Amino acid sequence: MATQSSIDMLQIAAAAADSIGGEDLVALDVSEPLPLVDVFLLVTGRSERNVAAIADKIEEKLVEAGHKRLRREGRAEARWILLDFGDIVAHVFHQEEREFYSLERLWKDCPVVPIHLPATRPAD
Repeated sequence: MATQSSIDMLQIAAAAADSIGGEDLVALDVSEPLPLVDVFLLVTGRSERNVAAIADKIEEKLVEAGHKRLRREGRAEARWILLDFGDIVAHVFHQEEREFYSLERLWKDCPVVPIHLPATRPAD
């Protein structure tokens, strides 16, 4: 089961993604099949520029909260950016890639983790 620390990181990342136009946010508890990761956050962006901005905002907010990014992949193409923060891995997709790779289907046996977003999007 995902730890409280991972859930807290998820909420920070989800709020960051939402604040900059991230869509279709889904969080999956992958702690059972993947012992080194607790949560996958899946987010869709409308364009390469939007995907990059969402990933940058997630990274910025998690680093501000004291978490260290271990790995980032896909930033140059901005079609599928992976941000690995250890306990949580954020996958920021362009819509076409999200549909093609369909991680929700691949990890369908994993429980969904509730995401609690602010009622209104912050200006920052």
